[in-house]
Amino acid sequence: MKKYMENKDSKDIENKVMSEIKSGKIKLRSRYIFLAEKLGMESAFVLSVILSVLFFNLFLFYLKTTDNLQYLSFGQNGIAAFLESFPYPLIVGFITFLLLSGYLMMKADFSYKKPFKYFAVILMVIVMIAGTVLAFTDMSEKIEQQAFGDGLSGVVLKPFLNRAVGLHQNGISGRVIEVGEKYCILEIPNGLQKVDFHNLKFDDKFELEKNQFIVAIGERKEDVFIASQIRIVQESDIPMIGRGIRRGQMNNCNGSCQTHNGFIIKNEEMKKCMDECFELSSQRRRCFDDCAVE
Repeated sequence: MKKYMENKDSKDIENKVMSEIKSGKIKLRSRYIFLAEKLGMESAFVLSVILSVLFFNLFLFYLKTTDNLQYLSFGQNGIAAFLESFPYPLIVGFITFLLLSGYLMMKADFSYKKPFKYFAVILMVIVMIAGTVLAFTDMSEKIEQQAFGDGLSGVVLKPFLNRAVGLHQNGISGRVIEVGEKYCILEIPNGLQKVDFHNLKFDDKFELEKNQFIVAIGERKEDVFIASQIRIVQESDIPMIGRGIRRGQMNNCNGSCQTHNGFIIKNEEMKKCMDECFELSSQRRRCFDDCAVE
């Protein structure tokens, strides 16, 4: 009797399915379409994992090679500069692709066998380990070269690394090329920048020399950076800044001339004119422009 009822139920289900198929409510799908969708989802999952690893690697590379972490050495006073130069685009990219990887993994066949959180933890560990391992290779530096190049890859990648070499309001880093009374001229990836020391703290035994690299916190006012604290560092502490300075020289001059506040210095008269602009209390930008025209 039991076997008869099971056969009857099976027959009823079969008839119902056939009826739904004939009415068009259920549509049969080709096996090849199913395989193509599965392959596409798996490929998207692998790609999202790779991009997650890449963004985490670039995040570590950014912290290791820029002035971002250097600002924390100033204690509480350096937090504003740290937050200003923090690589938010890299963090957003990493989290976005990590979440996408988790979503695609949840849709995959293997995720139903155990709780999703089990696979999520494994995925995060794999991504972070792989990203850390890549940080010890030269891949990130090659990506940096592509990011600041002229190709299509530069257009895509530059927004993620550009914060490292951009102008900041609360922090600055670069190479000293001139030392004056209560000021220095700093070469940064954007050109040359005057750093004023009148508000500098703890400067009684402080001496600067040309070609030293420094990191400073303070406040930017017009075209002068007013430093409140300063530290001498090695170029190896902020190598991306050093490379950015050399790129700025090469892009404008092909290595045959120097730059001043973003302008190409054509002669000694132009350099002298721009040096005088630094002494003005206002309208420095207009003065620089006039020097360049002359």
